[in-house]
Amino acid sequence: MKITPLDIQQQQFKGKTFGGLDADDVDAFLQAVAAEMEELLRENTELKEQVNRQSRELAELAEHEKELRDTLLAARTITEEMKANTQREGELIIAEAELKARRLVDDAERTVIELQVKAQEMRRQRLQFELELKGVLDAHARLIGNAGQS
Repeated sequence: MKITPLDIQQQQFKGKTFGGLDADDVDAFLQAVAAEMEELLRENTELKEQVNRQSRELAELAEHEKELRDTLLAARTITEEMKANTQREGELIIAEAELKARRLVDDAERTVIELQVKAQEMRRQRLQFELELKGVLDAHARLIGNAGQS
């Protein structure tokens, strides 16, 4: 059975008999107990409200912590994805550069071969020209030699 301050204040005692209780002392004591109990109940209520407030604040802080943790995890994931993308892009750029370099080297090698072929062809043409010129000069020399003998 729960006793309230009002129950204590309204408590009635039986009449005074030989050596019985002094009603004024009992009333004073009951008033003091009621006041103390009222103060304790008020303090208890305040403490319960404080606990409830702190529980709500704790729940809010826990929610904020969860949000921060989730945000940190998302940021970490995004950072890792960005690193991976950057790595892939770097590898692609390097591969493209290597391909371009290989093409340039191949083109240069083809150009060198073409120039060597042209140089060889020019040497062959020069040799042929020299031979033809020598033949013409020899023919003229014979003509001049034959003309001088006649």
